[in-house]
Amino acid sequence: MRFLVHLIFSLFSNFVAFLEAVYFIPGFQISAGYVNFLLAAGVLTLINAFIRPILKLLFTPIIFLTFGLGTLIINALMLYLLDKFLTNITITGTLSLIYATLIITAVNLVISFTGKRIFVK
Repeated sequence: MRFLVHLIFSLFSNFVAFLEAVYFIPGFQISAGYVNFLLAAGVLTLINAFIRPILKLLFTPIIFLTFGLGTLIINALMLYLLDKFLTNITITGTLSLIYATLIITAVNLVISFTGKRIFVK
């Protein structure tokens, strides 16, 4: 049950993060319509739930040596995988990928922190 609640909360967080990233980054585009945003958020949520833990385990030495900044590399890789899986997402250039990764990570961090403050007591 807790895993399902985490997935739903992550889906909402990714949805809001994609809205912010599309608004602020000119090289990051998702086809028009909230269904496409929801689809992208759902696929990223599933990628983060099942593939990301394996990559974090493999890249543990890099994460440790970079004092946690290696997770940004993993987040960028997850976003790159999402770009390759879905046709309605377009990321043009490495700089757009980096900026989108930073914005999505920051939005997810803020929403996660706020949600844990509100829902977990």
